[in-house]
Amino acid sequence: MERMKKSISPLFTDMTWGAGGSTADLTMDLATHAHKTGHVSNMHLTCTNMEKEGDPKKAVHEALETAKTNGIRNIVALRGDPPHGEDEWKAAEGGFTCALDLVEYIREHFGETFGISVAGYPEGHPNAISEIEDPSTLSETEKGRSSTFDGKVYTCRDEDYKKEMDYLKKKVDAGADFIITQMFFDTKVFATFVEDCKKWGINCPVVPGLMCINAYAGFCKMTKFCKTRVPADLQAKMDSLKDDPDAVKAFGVEFGIQMCRDLSPIVDVLHFYTLNLEKVTYGILEGLGYEVKAAADEADAASMVAKGSAWARVGDTVKTNKGNGVVQEISKDGSAVVALDGGESATFKKEEYSKVF
Repeated sequence: MERMKKSISPLFTDMTWGAGGSTADLTMDLATHAHKTGHVSNMHLTCTNMEKEGDPKKAVHEALETAKTNGIRNIVALRGDPPHGEDEWKAAEGGFTCALDLVEYIREHFGETFGISVAGYPEGHPNAISEIEDPSTLSETEKGRSSTFDGKVYTCRDEDYKKEMDYLKKKVDAGADFIITQMFFDTKVFATFVEDCKKWGINCPVVPGLMCINAYAGFCKMTKFCKTRVPADLQAKMDSLKDDPDAVKAFGVEFGIQMCRDLSPIVDVLHFYTLNLEKVTYGILEGLGYEVKAAADEADAASMVAKGSAWARVGDTVKTNKGNGVVQEISKDGSAVVALDGGESATFKKEEYSKVF
C-alpha cells in the first residue's frame, strides 16, 4: 500500500470483506492502516451471515461504528458470497436479504456519514446468467453480453437483465453515491450498460471495474467462474501466450491500455482490480501517460495471494505445505479437506492453503 501511495497516489483504495465476515478484523485493520497512511479507504462490507449474539445485524452495525471511529468514510455495500462450506446464499431470519437492505440501513442509522458505492453488473449478476440450450433464440442484446465456455453459451436473458437494472435503480435511489462494476473484457458491453443506466434514470457515476490480466490460469478461472464475456480475439491471444507468463503480463498491459482508451470518452475514473499485484497496473498507467514515480517491486509478489476460502471453493485446485490438491469439502470455519495429488487426503486450516489460479 505504501508503494502504491508513493508511486501513483490512487483516488481511493478498496479492501475486500470475506464471506460471512471471515476477514472482518483483517479488512478493518487494512482499511484503517490505508486511511492512516494517506489513502482514501473504500471498505467493502457484506451482510452475509453477519449474526452476532443472536442478532443478525449487530456485527454489521459494529463494523460501521468501528469504521466511523477509525476515520473510514467510504463503504462498498454488498450482499456477499455464501459462507464457508455452503454453495447457496441464504438470508438469516430477521437479517439483511440483499445489498439494498444494507444501503437503506446505513442511511437510516448513519445518515450521510459514509459515501456508499454499490456493485453493477454490465453482463448481469452471475446468478442471473443461465445456460442457453438454443443460441438461435437469443436477441441481439442477449448476444451482446453472452459468453461461451466448454462449448456452452451463457447469457443474462432480457427479462432478467431488466430485473437487474430495476434493482440497481433501487440501490441508487436508496442512497448509493456511485456504482463500481463487475469485471468485463468487452468495452462495448460496458458502454451499453452506461446507456441503460441513463434509460433507467440512474444518473450517478458508473466506475468501470477493470481486472488486470496477470496470469493465464487466473484469467481463465475467473472468467469462467463469473461467466464473463471474452471476445474471441482476446481468448485466442491468451491461448497463444499461455505457456509464457512474462508475455501474458506484457499483453495484460497492452490490452489494459487499449481498454482504458476505449473507455475514456465515457468515464472519468478507472478502477483496477489489482489482486494485490502492481506491475500490470503501473504498466497500464504509464502507457496512458500517467506519472508513475517508482518501478513495480515484485519481490513480494509470490506472497500476494488470497488465502483459504476467501477464493477457494469445492473442486478448486489449492496449494498446501504438503503439495497441491483439490478441495473436497469446506467447513464453516474455513478449514478444508483436500485430496492431494499423491492420493491421500488431509484437512487444512484456512490459512494453510491458497487457491491456485
